[in-house]
Amino acid sequence: MKLRNNLLLFAIIACFGISKTEAQYLNKKTTFTHADTLRGSNGPGRDWWDVLKYDLHVKFNITDSTISGSNIIYFKAIKEGNLFQIDLQEPLTIDSFRFSALPHYTKGRNWVHTEKDMPEKVGNAYFFNLPTQDNYRDIDYEIEIFYHGKPIIAKRPPWDGGLIWKKDKSNSPWVSIACQGLGASVWYPCKDIQSDEPESAEMHITCPDTLVCVSNGRLHGKTINSDGTATYDWVVVNPINNYCLIPYIGKYVHFGEIFKGEKGDLTMDYWVLDSNLEKAKIQFKDATRMMKAFEYWFGPYPFYEDGYKLVDAPHLGMEHQSATAYGNGYLNGYHGKDLSGSGWGMKWDFIIVHESGHEWFANNITTKDIADMWVHEGFTNYSETLFTEYYYGKEAATAYIVGVRKNIANDIPIIGIYGVNKEGSGDMYYKAGNMLHTIRQVINNDVLFRKILWGLNKTFYHQTVTTKQIEDYISKQSKINFSKVFDQYLRTIRIPSLEYKLDGYKLQYRYTSCIKGFRLPLKINFKGERWIKPTENWQTLNMYPEGSTEFSVDPNFYINTKKVD
Repeated sequence: MKLRNNLLLFAIIACFGISKTEAQYLNKKTTFTHADTLRGSNGPGRDWWDVLKYDLHVKFNITDSTISGSNIIYFKAIKEGNLFQIDLQEPLTIDSFRFSALPHYTKGRNWVHTEKDMPEKVGNAYFFNLPTQDNYRDIDYEIEIFYHGKPIIAKRPPWDGGLIWKKDKSNSPWVSIACQGLGASVWYPCKDIQSDEPESAEMHITCPDTLVCVSNGRLHGKTINSDGTATYDWVVVNPINNYCLIPYIGKYVHFGEIFKGEKGDLTMDYWVLDSNLEKAKIQFKDATRMMKAFEYWFGPYPFYEDGYKLVDAPHLGMEHQSATAYGNGYLNGYHGKDLSGSGWGMKWDFIIVHESGHEWFANNITTKDIADMWVHEGFTNYSETLFTEYYYGKEAATAYIVGVRKNIANDIPIIGIYGVNKEGSGDMYYKAGNMLHTIRQVINNDVLFRKILWGLNKTFYHQTVTTKQIEDYISKQSKINFSKVFDQYLRTIRIPSLEYKLDGYKLQYRYTSCIKGFRLPLKINFKGERWIKPTENWQTLNMYPEGSTEFSVDPNFYINTKKVD
């Protein structure tokens, strides 16, 4: 009865948990369910405990597309509590569980549950009433949850989530998962919220012994079982997002190399289908080019201990930490196309560059709420421009970043709605990338800009963050208040417009289509290159009468311009 009362109270609180301001960002009425709040918020079943480690034991039954196994969740209490929420998406079901209080991952005091102790299910969330412990802060805990079922199958991965059961060109099984957004609970029981990452993880994946399983981290062992299966043991020693823990099962072969990086020797391993080996040896040369460029711009690769991997995937690609999914068809560009239309996007493999860029922004620095996903996608979109600049120069980089603007929709704000697992606009890619490029122009000091990128990855190393932390860091380090710039580009769908009038040697200008107090200095060309500081009020620039009266704004700034009479 106590559990039911707690859940009822949580439901009431949840109804008022979305602020009016956040809902208004979408400029339309948006409603969410109690299930959305359970999924997207750090509620009373989550806020008192912190995940330390996931230890997954999962068998993939390829003949009937089912899985079965358990997840041992090691955690610690950070305040008093015993209502324990675990997420597992239908049609998967929990079979049983065991709970222990233990000192440092060793066998401790077991609690033997009975039928009445089985969790109460609310949608895809299960709620356990765990026994209250004395001195709860001095004890680590372990709960092992056994489950089974036929998980959701992805229809169009990676854009929708679920299990992927396919065949390769040789008609051999090829299995993986894509679950960003939908959530890792689509295939294993977990605390399915980005704000709490396990500090480490193990995956013990069982599959037919004719296939190979590749996953995150490093391979620690392989056991041949007596039933025609094999179990692969992969270990991750760094914090990792729930949705990044992913197995790949198929006819894999391996090759690799050592990269001499910022922190020493980095193992770079490539796991590809046997039929793709020769193509991969050529195409994957972009991996070391990527690593060289990104360690220059962002700092050391964040997961030296777990290594870097590219893995053939049965979908386009995803940023699975230390095991990047690759499905770009061994083509340059985005599946053979240049998203910028500039030509520069055909000089490199989009999936290798973009998805690997997420190792710094998404995997090293992770947002607490998916509503702030621009931090993942905006910086990683801009990593494409920085890669282009590193190898082909600034003019090429400008052509690329300006070229991708045609993909901006300006449909809804980039920042989504907090607490309900709701991301914002897809403009979190191209528009947020152009915002960062614009901010870089205002800073007008590439040494400092690069220092800020390094500083972000050092200051927030292996952490979960809010958008405010990132915004404040950039403003503080640059000594320029960009708060209104972030508000304009992330929280509205309006692109600032510079209205201007020309009268001989006199230029008048002002901003329109902007929020109150918007300030963005601009580099212009009017009788020479110069800076102006427009506001919402008309200003006048008087110049000498000689010279051309043509006017333009540096195209590196993402704004509109409009000449008026």
